[in-house]
Amino acid sequence: MNSENEKILSQSVQFLKSIGPKRADSFKKIGISTIRDLLFYFPSRHLDRTTTITTANAYSYLLDGFTGEITIIGKVVEKEQIRFGKKELLKIQMRDSSGFFECVWFQGIKYFSNLFKENDIVAVSGKPVISKFHALQFTHPDFDRITEDESINFLNTGKIIPFYKVPKELKVTNLGDFSLRKIISSTVENYSNYLDETLPEDILLENNISGIVEAVRNYHFPDCHENLLTAVRRFKFEELFYLEILVALKKYNYKTKISGLSMKVQSNLIKDFLNILPFNLTESQLKALSDIRNDMGKALPMNRLLQGDVGSGKTIVALIAMLIAVDNGFQAVLMAPTEILADQHAKNITALLDKLYKVHSERKIKLSLLLGGQKKSIKEGNLKEIKDKESDIIIGTHALFEEKVEFNNLGLVIIDEQHRFGVDQRWKIQSKGKTPDIIVMSATPIPRTLSMTIYGDLDVSIIDEMPKNRIPVKTILRGDKSLPDIYKFIIDKLKDGYQSFVVYPLVEESQKIELKAAQTFYNDLTNSYLKDLSVGLIHGRMSWQEKEEAMLKFQAKQFDVLIATTVIEVGIDIPDANIILINDAQRFGLSQLHQLRGRVGRGSKQAYCILVTKDEFISINNKHKLDLDYLSPAMMDKYRAAIRLQSMVNYNDGFKIAEIDMKLRGPGNIFGIQQSGFPELHHADLLNDEEILLNAKLKAFEIVESDPKFILDKNQIIKKNLLRNYSSSLKYSQIA
Repeated sequence: MNSENEKILSQSVQFLKSIGPKRADSFKKIGISTIRDLLFYFPSRHLDRTTTITTANAYSYLLDGFTGEITIIGKVVEKEQIRFGKKELLKIQMRDSSGFFECVWFQGIKYFSNLFKENDIVAVSGKPVISKFHALQFTHPDFDRITEDESINFLNTGKIIPFYKVPKELKVTNLGDFSLRKIISSTVENYSNYLDETLPEDILLENNISGIVEAVRNYHFPDCHENLLTAVRRFKFEELFYLEILVALKKYNYKTKISGLSMKVQSNLIKDFLNILPFNLTESQLKALSDIRNDMGKALPMNRLLQGDVGSGKTIVALIAMLIAVDNGFQAVLMAPTEILADQHAKNITALLDKLYKVHSERKIKLSLLLGGQKKSIKEGNLKEIKDKESDIIIGTHALFEEKVEFNNLGLVIIDEQHRFGVDQRWKIQSKGKTPDIIVMSATPIPRTLSMTIYGDLDVSIIDEMPKNRIPVKTILRGDKSLPDIYKFIIDKLKDGYQSFVVYPLVEESQKIELKAAQTFYNDLTNSYLKDLSVGLIHGRMSWQEKEEAMLKFQAKQFDVLIATTVIEVGIDIPDANIILINDAQRFGLSQLHQLRGRVGRGSKQAYCILVTKDEFISINNKHKLDLDYLSPAMMDKYRAAIRLQSMVNYNDGFKIAEIDMKLRGPGNIFGIQQSGFPELHHADLLNDEEILLNAKLKAFEIVESDPKFILDKNQIIKKNLLRNYSSSLKYSQIA
């Protein structure tokens, strides 16, 4: 790393022409303090000459039936505000070399009227129509202003014009499109040569990647579309390469720097347990169990992700792993995200252990439950049992993180619904043993690209097979007006032994609002449609004991219907609950809807998930073919809720649901990349850049396996870049 170059690039932007101290403060507010920062403030998009057409051509395209988006560059001729009744519109008349076209706005009229000045040159993009007055017309189009020089240069030479986001912090200092483009152009011209390369030369050559100086120049001001794509690809690769270096280091450190525990099947305990189960494990469960047994038998620490759809039987596999640990004289921990789920795990596992003791009486396996809301005397008793090794299996929530929890020979940690726990929390529980084996479970299936990134340090087992007697849940979409018929369906199904969940969303997180909303729904239904039924209520503001009582009554069929908020989302298992009615389903996320659907269909009967929504969403689904592969980003954003609902009707497969959810929301919002200890992705798209990701991963793992300390000369550049740009992420390299 050239220290002189670094000194130059570390200078404040205030010393650049046209910036100064005041504007430098504004730049700092958007994260740009130095010349280096400005060099990496890349355009949000580019205007490519090959994508623009003339007004005359646009008329021809429309007459031939074209319905897509186009871009025309024109000059503002005049603007006119037209009033009709209480409403008004703004019409901007423009022209190019071949004719006139117009842009129309029905909203933000004052803003747009002030924005456009006569003789402004504007690139207008959108879907045009031919108006009843035969004018070529854009309604609320996207647009970018450019200078006359840029327009002439652009059209005559085929240049590509970059467009940058101009946040309000810059606008208040009178910095606009033209001036920001000019400042960045000058900075790239004068300072990009000072950038040091951040990728080894052999990687650049092997992957046909351009050097950093060339890539920065072409990202900002490419001479052709091919150069732009090459530059973007370089930064995608670099971003994914260093992410995978962190993943590879994490896996290497865990497997080599830490000694693990070797655990073998010691007795007939596992065989006896399998014999007391009222079902046979699926092939998929047996394969996952084989992976886990092999890991546990090695002297290396296990670090495995066990993923499977809702109801696929992950918990039984996890329990068998815990019994292997117990059989070897170790304690095993199961950590759940909520108290009600931890409590249910404890009850279900205790029932199985009691059955096991009847056939395997050599030893009684003791289970302790540790929850934050327990009485002090109960909690202290449990803590003593754990410390004195009277407890073999410990189940709990975040209460297990507490410093006063002292395990005695902890051998296995299982984290349920692991994406709900931050990486620091996982480290706290893991550090309570000598390096216990780790299994993290997820009922939210994880797309392949995410498995290669934030979970790339984990070995993966997938349970992709449902129990043989499981009938797929029927998912039905209905409008609000259908509610009376749905309630009649719930009542009619009582004679077949069906119980039902009725779920409501919450408008906002608030104790008073949640309590009031849940109580209101309960009162309304018990005084109307469901007045002759036994109806229970459960919501998030109850204590875990109150939730437990409600669930046990429902399980014992003391309630026909349970009115609930999303507190039932994870893990509740009621075999005769075979109808779930989800009100205002458009308010829920896709993953949440799939989890809620997983609360029914646990028995041998046909189960139903009824999504109730507003009629507008029903008509959208009837009118549009909402295929994500063909929807533009704008359409996807507009119809996001409708796509979620239709996807639930179309698919039962959790992996397909997860893939769609990732397309709609992005990976960070689903799986908490911000919690993972890894840097945020600015260039790479985990949905569409799988090939680049795979190449980056292979190279990163190859380097870490052969030179984990980056001693070789060719890898010094990686070490320097890691220390400079990724130091905050390196601390997570030893965390499972």
